Amino acid sequence: MQNYKDLKVWQKAHDFTLKAYQIVASFPKEETYNLTSQIKRSASSIPTNIAEGCGRFSQKDLANFLQIALGSSHELEYQLLLSKDLKFIDGELFLELEKEVGEIKAMLISLIKKVRLEP
Repeated sequence: MQNYKDLKVWQKAHDFTLKAYQIVASFPKEETYNLTSQIKRSASSIPTNIAEGCGRFSQKDLANFLQIALGSSHELEYQLLLSKDLKFIDGELFLELEKEVGEIKAMLISLIKKVRLEP
């Protein structure tokens, strides 16, 4: 068990979640229970699963929750692309967000590999 707040990937994912909540606040009201809700869920699922994995007693369990967080980051990446294509966010903001999600994904992949190698 470790403190999830000490992990840089958790910190970055948490910060991204806060940003995502701000961004979707400007989405059309008819998207409240659709894309807006999905983006909030996907974004918050990343740090949530990191935190839950850190609360487990085995490295295998931690790796599984990190894998779920990685899946959520892929889901979020698509939802951001859809938001851009629907013109809810502009291309410049999309590229910035896509880069940040890519960094989170890379950090998760690195951590998953590290955790799986530890006894």
